[in-house]
Amino acid sequence: MRYFDLHCDTPYECYRQQQPFSENALAVNAKKGACFEDWKQVFAIWIRDNHPAPYQLYQNILADFQEKLTACPPNLTPYFAVEGGAVIEDDLTRIAALKRDGVRFFTLTWNGQNRIAGGSLSEQGLTAFGREVITLLNREGISTDLSHLNDRSFYAAISCADYPVATHSNCRSVCNVARNLKDDQIRLIAEKEGLIGLCFYPPFLCGEVIDALFCNIRHLCKMGLEQYVAIGSDFDGGEMSEEVKTLSDLPSLYRKLGEMGIKESVLRNVFYENADRYIKTFDKRVKLG
Repeated sequence: MRYFDLHCDTPYECYRQQQPFSENALAVNAKKGACFEDWKQVFAIWIRDNHPAPYQLYQNILADFQEKLTACPPNLTPYFAVEGGAVIEDDLTRIAALKRDGVRFFTLTWNGQNRIAGGSLSEQGLTAFGREVITLLNREGISTDLSHLNDRSFYAAISCADYPVATHSNCRSVCNVARNLKDDQIRLIAEKEGLIGLCFYPPFLCGEVIDALFCNIRHLCKMGLEQYVAIGSDFDGGEMSEEVKTLSDLPSLYRKLGEMGIKESVLRNVFYENADRYIKTFDKRVKLG
C-alpha cells in the first residue's frame, strides 16, 4: 500500500531517547515503514509552549534527525513541520529561516498559549503578532497548521491563512473534545483547499480506535469532503492503543476499514492520494502566487 502521514513526532523522540531512525523502539522507523511501496512522512519537530530556548532546541532536533535520515530508505520521502509556534519567540525573521530549512507545516501553538495564539487548553485568541506570523507564513509558502488551536484562535487564524490545514485533528461531532474540529471548521478548511489529517491518539477518538476512525471517515464522506481527508497519525506523540500502535499496524487498519464498508477509492484517497495531491497543488499555488 501507499501511505502519506501528515504528522508524527518521531524527530523529538529520536533526539530525546538518542534512538536511530533505521530501527528503534518507536512507532515510526525505517524498518517498520518497509511495509509501504511508497511512503511520504511529515516529521514534526515538537516545541512546547513554554520552552526556555525553543529555537536552539529546534535546531538541535533538526540537525540530529537530518543526520539520522542520511540513510533514508528508498521508499520514503520526508517532509518537515514544526509543532509549536513558540519556536520563533518574538523574531519574525525565523519564519524565513524555517522555510530555508525545508519546513512545510507550522502549527501555531501546542496546547497552551504563546505569543501567537491560544491552544485548546487556553482561552487566548490570535494576537496581533500572530496575524503578522500568518502573513509571513503565507508569503513564504508554509502551511498554517490549525491543529491544537482553541475555537477563538481557530476562526481568527483561518480568516487570514492562505494555506490552512489541520494535520492531526478529528471530528468533534464524533468525539466531543476541544482538540477536535467542529463541522463548520472542517468546511472552512476545505473551502480553502486544505486538509484534515485524522489522528490515532485514543483520547481524541472516544472509543475503539478502528471503529472511531471508521466513524470519522464516514462522517466526513457524508459531508461531501472525501477529497479533504488524510491521515495525521500523531505517532510518537502520545500513548497509542494496541489496535493501531505503530506503522506496522497500518496495512491491517486499511484492510479492516475496507471490510467495514469504506470503499477502496476512499481508502486510497485518505491514506495517500489526498495528501499527495495537496502537496503537488500547494507547490503550484505557491510558485504561481
